[in-house]
Amino acid sequence: MRRPSLFQVVGLAIPIAASAALLAAHAPQKPDFRATFSVDKAKLSHTGKGTYWILEPGYRLHLQSGKDTLVVSVLDETKLVDGVMTRVVEERETEGGQLAEVSRNYFAIDNATGDVYYFGEDVDVYKNGKVTGHEGAWLSGVNGARFGLIVPGAPRVGDRYYQESAPKVAMDRAEVVATNAEIKVPAGTFKSCLHTKETSALESGSEDKYYAPGVGLIKDAEFVLVKIEKGK
Repeated sequence: MRRPSLFQVVGLAIPIAASAALLAAHAPQKPDFRATFSVDKAKLSHTGKGTYWILEPGYRLHLQSGKDTLVVSVLDETKLVDGVMTRVVEERETEGGQLAEVSRNYFAIDNATGDVYYFGEDVDVYKNGKVTGHEGAWLSGVNGARFGLIVPGAPRVGDRYYQESAPKVAMDRAEVVATNAEIKVPAGTFKSCLHTKETSALESGSEDKYYAPGVGLIKDAEFVLVKIEKGK
């Protein structure tokens, strides 16, 4: 068989490349991650219950990954951040039986929509029982940081939003992948779960998280829910 000439090959490549460029131009583009939120801060509350997030003192979630643990506790404490009285939620993480990190996170809820906003965190990183740093700490309204949306009350597939917006410190963001996931973890089987994929504008990689209606976080990367404490 006679091989095509170089001119024929080039002539064939040009329309193929043009077609690929045309398809790419017409492919649906994902919207940018929302970085600002139209919310009346005066209407936010430090106590309430959203679809996927509970801000009631005494509520506690225990998650585990092998020998590592993550305990999320809604404390009977509040903190004023960026003009909003927020609820303090402690995350206590261990690695191999040793305390690795304790963070005090500040959240507020719009009880009309169920949207839960994230106003910052104070972080203590531990090694061998001693605090070695405070990486990732930020507060809305300080050094250009702005509050983000930790989880929406009525999510839609394709929603994309920043959960925290602290330049050069913390820029986590989430995309809603599904709202009907069924997940089985040691604490039970949960239906109609919210599935989000989280990334950061500051580093590569992603993590999948799942939230169950009326419960909250049930799977965070390799951590899975093993116990729920509802408090008093």
